[in-house]
Amino acid sequence: MTASVRCATFAALLTMLPMAASAQTFADVDRAALAGIREGLYPGAVVVIGRRDSILYSRGYGHFTWNPASRRPDPDSTLWDLASITKVVATAASTMRLMDQGKLDLDTPVRRFLPRFSGGLKNQVTVRMLLDHTSGLRSYVPIYRKAGRSRTKMVNLLYAQPLIRSPGDSAEYSDLNMMLLGLLVESVAGTSLDRFAEAEVFNPLGMTETRFRPPTSLKRRIAPAGIWQGQPVPGDVSDQNAAAFGGVAGHAGAFSTGRDLARFAQVWLRDGLAPTGQWVSPTTIRQFLIRSPRSGTRLLGWDSPELNGEEPSIYGTLITQSAYGHTGFTGTEIWIDPAHDLFLVFLTNRAFDPRTRDSVKGLKLVRTEISDAAIRLVPQVCAQELVARC
Repeated sequence: MTASVRCATFAALLTMLPMAASAQTFADVDRAALAGIREGLYPGAVVVIGRRDSILYSRGYGHFTWNPASRRPDPDSTLWDLASITKVVATAASTMRLMDQGKLDLDTPVRRFLPRFSGGLKNQVTVRMLLDHTSGLRSYVPIYRKAGRSRTKMVNLLYAQPLIRSPGDSAEYSDLNMMLLGLLVESVAGTSLDRFAEAEVFNPLGMTETRFRPPTSLKRRIAPAGIWQGQPVPGDVSDQNAAAFGGVAGHAGAFSTGRDLARFAQVWLRDGLAPTGQWVSPTTIRQFLIRSPRSGTRLLGWDSPELNGEEPSIYGTLITQSAYGHTGFTGTEIWIDPAHDLFLVFLTNRAFDPRTRDSVKGLKLVRTEISDAAIRLVPQVCAQELVARC
């Protein structure tokens, strides 16, 4: 069966799921998550759905690998390679803490903290431009190919990357922005990104399982995101640039559980209020949820749904304009919708060993269905503009 036929078959499978009128149980969430496994998109997944003060649903699906004898994912204990969700959970969140501490301003030029990132138009690039991806840097560069496993060479080559657009003109999602922001956090904080994130983000928010470079003792709880010489490699970061950074980078490298990401989402729904008290001010939270005139769908660290696009948003067709979220290459997703007082965490290991060549497209369909199913379950808190559709 060709990839195009498989995708068409999978799309047809998803259209058979119950529509809004009958989607009143979590069975629709289960069906969509399990459809991804049956289609060979990922061997395992977890879903956590909740509100600012409660967990509505939490479940694991499938197995760590395609071997049915392997472990079953658990929302509370299974660790996943977050890939690009690292950008918001660790790097952008650390930036917020530094702002609240009065050590950082969004409109300060990056060169003030990273003098090597300077010269020409680079002098105009601000912290805000790194966060909303309007810096003018390329979307992706496989720096690791020249750097090998040398963090020093990675940093040198990162600073040498040229701008290809004028700063602030337009947004282009780029790992390079967050690599630089990770270095900036380290410069301002005076410690490594992983240590600062642990002390100032993960611990205050109760994210006790979240970390960079998980130790060998935790590998049995990690859903593998890659294969080496035919064997799963749990705990090895799948992003090669992050691996060349030593496993700690601003754009990728963090591992976490579904439950920990739920805790993170709930703090955002509570305007920065954590279990230990006010983590960051509501004003800071609001600053990170504002689009600039030229940032497109990009907020600060976060992305937001493109509701008028030609294709359905991966955040679903019922999501509101106030929502924001992020995804990761390994098959991870988180979104938060304040208008619905709702969040969704959907973690998979799509990158492990997909049994279809178009797992990215297939996963997009699953994400859309799960998102809509989650929102249909809470019609009583639907935003006014969606009442008729819920």
